[in-house]
Amino acid sequence: QVHFVESGGGLVQPGGSLRLSCAASGSIVSIFLMGWYHQPPGKQRELVASITTDGFANYANSVKGRFTISRDNAKNTVYLQMDSLKPEDTAVYYCNIVNRINVWGQGTQVTVSS
Repeated sequence: QVHFVESGGGLVQPGGSLRLSCAASGSIVSIFLMGWYHQPPGKQRELVASITTDGFANYANSVKGRFTISRDNAKNTVYLQMDSLKPEDTAVYYCNIVNRINVWGQGTQVTVSS
């Protein structure tokens, strides 16, 4: 099991930006696909962005063009730059390995509200 600790969430106004970080308890260099998920209030958790070991990224339509995922394998950290935030982006954000059963972290709360 690899444990992740998410940080960087907070309260932001619509149109604002946040940068989330996800620190792993061990090396992520051999983990092919890492992802950021969000869980809006009352809804299921869903994948919003993913990135391969060599940096190929993919995004959910709802965040495409506004969010950017990146990873620093040397620092065992994955990032999510969130720009042009909307109220519907309000959710708890988690990072995890994609397509593999792994323990979930506590997540970080993002609230977009005026």
